[in-house]
Amino acid sequence: MTETTDRDQGRYTGVAIALHWIMAALLISVIFYGWWLTDQRDAISSYEEFLELKSGFNWHKTAGILILVLSLFRLFWRVTHKVPPLPEGMADWERIGARFSHIAFYVFMIGLPIGGYMAASAYGPEQPILLFDAIELPKFPVPQTPEFQALTGSMHGSGSWGLIALMALHIAAAMKHEFVKNDGVLARMIPIIR
Repeated sequence: MTETTDRDQGRYTGVAIALHWIMAALLISVIFYGWWLTDQRDAISSYEEFLELKSGFNWHKTAGILILVLSLFRLFWRVTHKVPPLPEGMADWERIGARFSHIAFYVFMIGLPIGGYMAASAYGPEQPILLFDAIELPKFPVPQTPEFQALTGSMHGSGSWGLIALMALHIAAAMKHEFVKNDGVLARMIPIIR
């Protein structure tokens, strides 16, 4: 007779696993790229550098729109496909924390790109929103004032710090499950482990 453990519980679907890791890589990349672009803005010394930076911001916006589309698809996938149950031995507070963190991830993954789009919309026609640095997208009907630009830009930047903090908490929880509790939670999201 074989004894079953929490490690034997189900895994996420291949689509869910692929989306998880693609989104993780995209989110981390776009956050750090956005921070780098913001730092570069203060160091511009020529028109050519301005044009390069403008192009960089358009690629940042393109990545944000891709993240938004993937997040909406990921949410659809999660709602339409059963997720593995949480391990049996989890305390109530851990279960609540796990559910809250998953909801918070969707709020950030959908809210940050929308907030970034709103921030980009606050600039006039001299700074269009270009998908792939080529296709002009419509702007949200928001005030195009320096005050609104500062507010939305600040909120977008602060949100990225919130997402980084949530990611750190998520990684810490995954490591706790893997190395302290040894309950197989991490293995359910690793593509090469069966």
